Amino acid sequence: MGHRRGRHPGLARRHLAPSRERGARSAARPAGPQLELDRSADSQESLVVVRWHLCRLPHREDPVSIDRRHFVASAAAAAAGALALPRRSFAIGVPDADPIRIGVIGCGGRGTGAVRDALTASENVTLVAMGDIFPDRLASAREQFAKVAAENPGFAAKYKVTPEKTFTGIDAYQKVLAADVDLVILATPPAFRPMHLEAAINAGKHVFMEKPVCVDVTGALSVIKSSEAAASKHLAIVCGTQRRHDPRYIETIKRIHDGAIGEIVAAQVYWNQGSLWNFARKPEWSDTEWQLRNWLYFTWLSGDHIVEQHVHNLDVANWVIGALPIKATAMGGRQARTGAEYGHIFDHFAVEYEYPNGVRLMSMCRQQDGTSSQVGERILGTKGNSNAYNKITAGGSTWSHPAVVEGLNPYVEEHRDLVASIRAGTPLNEGRRIAESTLTAIMGREAAYTGKDVSWTQLMAAKLDLMPKPFALGSLVVPPVPMPGQTVLSRTFNEGW
Repeated sequence: MGHRRGRHPGLARRHLAPSRERGARSAARPAGPQLELDRSADSQESLVVVRWHLCRLPHREDPVSIDRRHFVASAAAAAAGALALPRRSFAIGVPDADPIRIGVIGCGGRGTGAVRDALTASENVTLVAMGDIFPDRLASAREQFAKVAAENPGFAAKYKVTPEKTFTGIDAYQKVLAADVDLVILATPPAFRPMHLEAAINAGKHVFMEKPVCVDVTGALSVIKSSEAAASKHLAIVCGTQRRHDPRYIETIKRIHDGAIGEIVAAQVYWNQGSLWNFARKPEWSDTEWQLRNWLYFTWLSGDHIVEQHVHNLDVANWVIGALPIKATAMGGRQARTGAEYGHIFDHFAVEYEYPNGVRLMSMCRQQDGTSSQVGERILGTKGNSNAYNKITAGGSTWSHPAVVEGLNPYVEEHRDLVASIRAGTPLNEGRRIAESTLTAIMGREAAYTGKDVSWTQLMAAKLDLMPKPFALGSLVVPPVPMPGQTVLSRTFNEGW
């Protein structure tokens, strides 16, 4: 018997359903009786799995490196698994036989990685435009792409960027959107995601956007509005939550929803690891440029690591539980990364989320050197438990997901699903759902920052807008480190913290 999908005030069930994988997959959740908390011995067995191979690292800032053998092998796997697609219009104004033309906005490690995955996912796509605020980042990406293209004819056939279709500056995103593209990859720091998504949908473009999709409530509401506009225009939006496109997660969570572990009573999610990169400030950099190049360490740019990174695990929790949390109680702080070079974010968080169906979720994330690493999810039910990924233990036996095709790559799968949905005329739209998961992370962050319980209702009513206005390259103050008991929920960058 499947557990009851907890109902969140004002939220329709359709926003919580799993994505239709490859343009067709879906999983309906049966309703059931209200949850009764059961802390049986079976439910306490730990199946936490550390899965670094599933960890998206958008914060990688090393020069782009695309291994030739990786591309050949991945492309071959993509071709072997290609779907039989109907000959239908797949993008606004694009003949059936033409390739989907892609533009990328944001050419750092994640943007170039997303390009690699997108070009691997389908044989009939081309990269035609690139944009980044900084000329050196654009030049580095172009240099690496050109090198790979010179060595690999398959990549060269898809890399069609000319100098005239490369753009830099604050308005680079507008120029990419005007460059005759069908689909755009949004991979700048998360602060700009709402603005870029709105512009892309207004321009009639399909979108792949990295997670998180915002850093504050104002941005989340913008993303939801743009997602609704995309639906009315039959435009696709797929976000960078690759677990939603991994058949191991999909099958395991479907079994949980079908009652394999009984009623869900609790869950735990983790993203604990060491510290990340940091660039020493150069004399010629303005305040804004320094912050942009070290965007991880500024809440207005990244949302803090609970939002930028841990959103993956929180999204899985919402997916499995079938609801959004109604309240967060949290603590966090800044113990290891205390220097000015690390901006003002925390380096650890611990959050308890309460869901409307009585489930409690314990969330933990940390970025401190010399500490244990743990990334994963654990779901506890009245009959058993699961790691949500590939194992379920119940009734004294363990089910494991069968071996999958060698070369399966969830990062490629999400692009394959996106393209398949466009070609089939049934565009995926993950915008609202991932905005809600991002808001889940923001609620936990704000509970830790303020030191107070934060309800979903309070969060959505808050005037929380962290974008500096107007945005320009120049002087920009660094807000103080949040102080529990002093930091307030309703705040804007311009009005101060």
